[in-house]
Amino acid sequence: MTKPIIGISQGDPNGVGLEVIIKMLQHDVILNYCIPVIYGNPKSFSFTKKMMGLDKPNYTLIRDINEVKGNQINFIVTNNDAVEIQFGTPSDVAGKEALLAIDRLLMDAKNNKLHAMVTAPVDKSTIKVEGFTGHTGYITKALGIDNSLMILANEDIRVGLVTEHMAVSKVASAISKETILTKLRIANASLKKDFGIVKPRIALLGLNPHNGDNGTMGNEEKEFIIPAVIQANQEDIFCFGPYSADGFFGTKNYTKFDLVLAMYHDQGLIPFKSIAFDDGINFTAGLPVIRTSPDHGTAYDIAGKNIASSESFGNALFAAIKIYHQQNESDALKENPLQYGELKRERFRLEQG
Repeated sequence: MTKPIIGISQGDPNGVGLEVIIKMLQHDVILNYCIPVIYGNPKSFSFTKKMMGLDKPNYTLIRDINEVKGNQINFIVTNNDAVEIQFGTPSDVAGKEALLAIDRLLMDAKNNKLHAMVTAPVDKSTIKVEGFTGHTGYITKALGIDNSLMILANEDIRVGLVTEHMAVSKVASAISKETILTKLRIANASLKKDFGIVKPRIALLGLNPHNGDNGTMGNEEKEFIIPAVIQANQEDIFCFGPYSADGFFGTKNYTKFDLVLAMYHDQGLIPFKSIAFDDGINFTAGLPVIRTSPDHGTAYDIAGKNIASSESFGNALFAAIKIYHQQNESDALKENPLQYGELKRERFRLEQG
């Protein structure tokens, strides 16, 4: 089984990103499945490891991705200056560190040197790039892609978003028949290519309460969403809806579908995180390189306390590996071998104090 080279960005050093990376890479078995390459500041990595009272993981410094070594953890230095880490505190310095790691990671991805990327959490407010609203949009633009699709997933549910990190006041004007169709096409192709589903079933949610109640609470369903469903089915995309979001999740209707496409962030993520808060991952569909991330933020409130669970990060890492093999028509890796073993025991230990 060919092992994919997976680039891992350090995230915000004042958050839990380095902590969950370090915890996950304690497991030597990971090297049986991939070649990890960390992008970040080794001084920040060592500082966090010392805070955690750990000696592992060890790594090999490499100057660039062409020097990558198998059967060990590789580390590409994006900054080697000592940076003051203030756990739990937003800072422009931390944002700059996070961005340096992302940009170096993307450079190698664009040059086809990586099979996948796993990005640790950042604080959007500290990254001083005009229009930066998160990893998904930034990575999509950097890779020269017009459209991608944010998918949140675990073993029980997948949720995609028509609009992502956008003010609610702007959502309705950002939705059109073509916008919805674009996301449906990406979703359908990804479910086939990345998840191995031969005939995906996709549910589409309405925008307004009760699907607009025949226009008394909005006409977007009639004007955009229903026409998109009709057109999608004409294109052999097995799409149903629109469904009223409250009843749809309340009756567990999502279990009948391979993906639920929500109109905006909270419509999809509130129910998703209620179902999959601990083990969900974020996957960006439609990119030329696989990209996953844990489904949580910097978690400033617990940063530096050595209590963050690495389960979501581990799931993101193994999801990237599984998708890589799925894309290469391999069934060699069926599941995350740590999910119900060491990671579960680690989480129990942390919860018990």
